[in-house]
Formats: sequence, C-alpha cells, structure tokens
Amino acid sequence: MKKILFPTDFSDAATNAFVHALEFAKVVKAELILLHTFEIPVYDSQFFPENYASIYSSIELAKFEMFKDEIPKLRAIAAERNLDDIVIKHRLMDGDLIYNLRNAVEEDEIDFVIMGTTGVSDWTKFFTGSNTNSVISEVNVPVLCVPIDSKFRKIKTIGFTTRYREKDKSILKKVLKIAKKTDAKVKSLYVKTSSSDVSDATIKEWEKEFSGENVEFLVLPSDEVNETILDFILYKDIDVLTTITHKRSFLESIFDTSFSKKITKEVSIPVLIMHEK
Repeated sequence: MKKILFPTDFSDAATNAFVHALEFAKVVKAELILLHTFEIPVYDSQFFPENYASIYSSIELAKFEMFKDEIPKLRAIAAERNLDDIVIKHRLMDGDLIYNLRNAVEEDEIDFVIMGTTGVSDWTKFFTGSNTNSVISEVNVPVLCVPIDSKFRKIKTIGFTTRYREKDKSILKKVLKIAKKTDAKVKSLYVKTSSSDVSDATIKEWEKEFSGENVEFLVLPSDEVNETILDFILYKDIDVLTTITHKRSFLESIFDTSFSKKITKEVSIPVLIMHEK
C-alpha cells in the first residue's frame, strides 16, 4: 500500500478523518494525497456578457486562496502528532466530486480512500446518499468511512461479517493483508438465523483454510441479526467494522434513526467498505 487518497472539504468531519488518515498512513508507510474539489456555478453568458470570464476567474481564485489557507492547518495537525514526516501531496480540482475522485484514483494509482462522514445519526443518509453510493460503486479500492465523533484509536481488532459465500473469501484475504500491516486481529462473524443454509462443513472448511491466519471465526445463532452484530461490535472491542458492498442494506438497517439513538456513543467506529469483484 503506497498511496492513500483523502477527499476533504475542510469541514469538522473531514478534519477528524484526517487524523485517522495520518495515523493509518504512518502504519502502512504510505503517502497521503489530499483532494479538494469545487463546482463552479453555471451562469448564462447573455446576462453577464462583459463579466462572464472574470466571474469564473474570481471564483477559481477564491477557492485557491481558501485551499492555500487550509493546508497549513492540516500540516499543523500532523506536526502536533509528530507525523509531519508523512509525505502529503495536494490536488485542487473543479468539477463533480465523484468524477474527480475516480480520476484521481486512476491517475495517482491510489490503493485506499479515507473519508469523513457527519456521524452515526446520519449513517442511513450517508449510505443511501448519492455521493456515497457513487463512491462505493465507482471507486474500486477499499474506502474507510470515519464518523465525525469517532476518535482515533489504534486498530487492534477488525470486525468482518460474512455469509460464508465463496466470493467472501477473497475479501477476507484482503482484509487480513490490511490487518497484518496494522498488526491487528480479524474477528469474523456469521449470524446463523433459523433460515440459514450454511452447513457446518462449510464453516469447518473456512476454519481449516485460514488456520494459519490471525483470524477468529464466530458463529452466533440468532434471528435478531442487527442486535447480534451490534453486540459483536461492543463486546468484542471492534475498532473497525468491515462490510462488503452487497451489504449496504445491512448498514442502512443497523444505523436507522430509531435504532442508532440507543447506540450512538458505543458504535461510533470507522467502517471499511470492500468491493466485490
């Protein structure tokens, strides 16, 4: 892992996520590329025939000045944490966020994306919002989403939820590679409902195949899937929860408004989104 892309709008959520990005970059020995995008409003030239070009120039200049003012603040955060030796590069781009993010991933050969979100109370909105859906579907590298109230702590345990599908194996292998870099353990959870079609033989096959890896497999029988996963996060000291793109609906249901109110403080942890191939 060599390059981490960090899209930022310099909000509190992004600044909080920047700390996570710095610490992660330190552990995996990667450089950070900060991406800030802005969209220039469309003006009808017939109403501004003389000032048309100058309007766009002034907007671009204002965005550049803001960008120039904000960067030292981020570098100060790095210095405060004794992480100012991390290579930090910058991209200021006009246009659509998702379009520019996808281009930056391709052009800079990005391995990982870290981005902030506004908090657990907005998880449902976040995971159903057009921007995040686009990031999930358009960007083919792992994305770490950090809630604004998620304070950085060393990653010791990575949670991984599975349905023991064959395609989940390749995702688990990628998560184990990340875990090795961060010196973390992976705890894999399968919630076995009364309608489960996963055989004991399949579970044993997985345990045998991954016997040499730092992973623990947990099978918990329950028809209350959401509550069981939340208990897993709370009582197994999960620092990062991994989900696969097909499980976006699971995240939407876990962090729905009524349920999240009860567990806001306890589950404010980053979510690592991995992509099916």
